[in-house]
Amino acid sequence: MQGRLVPPEGNRFQSFPRNSWRLEFPNAKKAGIDCIEWIYDAYGEDVNPINTDHGIDEIKKLSVENGVNIYSVCADYFMDKPLLRTTIHERNERVEKLIWLLHRCVSLDINRIVLPFVDASQIKTDSELNDVIALMQLLLPVAEETGIELHLETSLTPSRFKFILDAVPNSFLKANYDSGNSSSLGYHPIEEFEAYGKRIGSIHIKDRIKDGGTVPLGSGDADFKSLFEQIKLVRYSGDYILQVARGIPGSEVDWIKKNRLFLIDSLNNIGLSSGGKK
Repeated sequence: MQGRLVPPEGNRFQSFPRNSWRLEFPNAKKAGIDCIEWIYDAYGEDVNPINTDHGIDEIKKLSVENGVNIYSVCADYFMDKPLLRTTIHERNERVEKLIWLLHRCVSLDINRIVLPFVDASQIKTDSELNDVIALMQLLLPVAEETGIELHLETSLTPSRFKFILDAVPNSFLKANYDSGNSSSLGYHPIEEFEAYGKRIGSIHIKDRIKDGGTVPLGSGDADFKSLFEQIKLVRYSGDYILQVARGIPGSEVDWIKKNRLFLIDSLNNIGLSSGGKK
């Protein structure tokens, strides 16, 4: 996840690194990471290179030089400015922003945008559940036009998440599975994967304590053994994005190396290939 390969800016846990995003490419290469999930948020909105053709060219140049790809965007902008609980004017503005972002991502050959419906943007009511369904039905023609999938990250129970996905059976709508969020909420991988495992299109790897915050991998309540058993059952073949707890500022490369090895060992222990993008 972008921002984890450089020291945090302004004590922000996760944000677009306005001042040091270029350094993430060589740092990723040093850490053995071959892709970065880009962040588009309100904090970095005005300087994010996705905004301009020149900026996209610079991303491409750094990507080629370091062998580090950009396959996905995490649209944290919609954590700061949720698509729910808005005025009609705000909703229209934010929908247009997402459509704009989809078109900007085409130039980078992005294959997915992760849309977070957690924390300030979480889905709270049945009415909001239906709002999200209607919103996806509105946006999916643009997703198909651009060739970019929309992956929903939610805090919904497995059955309610399944309800959304069943209501919108379009292949361009998928689930983002976040191991840390699930462990924090007390959900179990078996129950989740039985509900919507075949619709999981991307995975965030992190660990959290139940009802608590992010902690180093293996020290929280995430059941990684069960998770990878379920991943194997559904034959997931995508990448794994390390969205892990931060280490000591300035030691990001060594910390990510350690977390990458945890992931590889977990995959190997269950007989899964560790050769995919990370």
